[in-house]
Amino acid sequence: MTDIFDELQWRGLVAQTTDETALREALAKGPVTVYCGFDPSAPSLHFGNFVQLSVLRRMQAAGHHVICLVGGSTGLIGDPKPDAERMLQDKDTIARSVERIQSLVGPLLDFEGENAAVLVNNLDWTAPISALDFLRDIGQHFRVNQMIRKEAVARRLESEQGISYTEFSYQILQAMDYLELYRTRDCVLQIGGSDQWGNITAGVDLVHRVEGATVHALATPLLVDSEGRKFGKSEGNAVWLSADMTSPYAFYQYFLNVEDASVVAMLRALTDRTRDEIADLEKQALEEPFRRTAQRTLAAEATALVHGPEPTRAVQAASEALFGKGSLADLDESTLRDATDELAGAQLAPGTTVVEALVATGLVESRNAARRVIAEGGASVNNTKVSDAAAVLGEGDFLHGAVAVLKRGRRNLAAARRA
Repeated sequence: MTDIFDELQWRGLVAQTTDETALREALAKGPVTVYCGFDPSAPSLHFGNFVQLSVLRRMQAAGHHVICLVGGSTGLIGDPKPDAERMLQDKDTIARSVERIQSLVGPLLDFEGENAAVLVNNLDWTAPISALDFLRDIGQHFRVNQMIRKEAVARRLESEQGISYTEFSYQILQAMDYLELYRTRDCVLQIGGSDQWGNITAGVDLVHRVEGATVHALATPLLVDSEGRKFGKSEGNAVWLSADMTSPYAFYQYFLNVEDASVVAMLRALTDRTRDEIADLEKQALEEPFRRTAQRTLAAEATALVHGPEPTRAVQAASEALFGKGSLADLDESTLRDATDELAGAQLAPGTTVVEALVATGLVESRNAARRVIAEGGASVNNTKVSDAAAVLGEGDFLHGAVAVLKRGRRNLAAARRA
């Protein structure tokens, strides 16, 4: 327990705290109870939540007590966006999202044993409170002049859209969560992303005003790449933890493609590799970047944490097989589908010539070019080289009756999907 703060710092998971010295002392005396809130306004957790869960996982492993709070009530309002009012979700949608999120945190924390993690829903203590009680018992402790200085609120006040009282009140509701957990579970530490710092410190202040107690806050940095872009976004789409929103294969590929300049930071933040192991991986990344050993390690361990070891082995096999280092025919139907979903391709019927298929899928520009590639030994179907320009795609070439993988050269892939 005495080493956890240093460990989090080394792993790049501490951006700021309310009082580092006091927090170190509390953690050293330990165990403490720590919580993090998760917003159910989307039907899945995402990359940013993965970072927070990584902190909770390390805290639990160090002997501290962890609470996952799902925002069944705060999700109905939504944390203020920087540019516009949120589209409010109905209660049934939020309830379904709460259920999905509860299932997603299970693999990342230990909910059994003597130091079992706890999962709570803030709707349980928010719903029974009347509007008058809320304003009288909670609202009296907040000063508007302080609330409008919160970064997210200040930006909205300066915009043409302004901010509704609904979103303005979000920080009060989140602060009430900290007060409730302090009272009922002796929780003295809240963690969250650095973009949540204003809401987190509102809770610290509320506990101090109401109970006269000193509690703590820790914010993690937003992980960004070498150009300052947030991780977890790919062309505007979040990397989700739910397999039906980001498949295990796509999840694995996301981490496999992390740039060299960022992979060590990601290994520290998200994996359990030791300092010596990460130093060795960093050395390999510098000396033999073409092997992508660090990325492969990151992708395998991140995927195993979120999706489990069996899906990880399946997507590793698929990743290898697509580039000729394994049998595509051995992949199960679901993994093959996930692995080929994002490949360029075309709908083709059995009997289509390979020449026509290479053109239709965009691997070559013309039939002449296709014949030339075949003659030079540069075309393959399902990793089997094609040497006859008259060859056709047979029924058996469509794996699981669905897709044939075409390749030009070593790295150019396309999918012939059965019409």
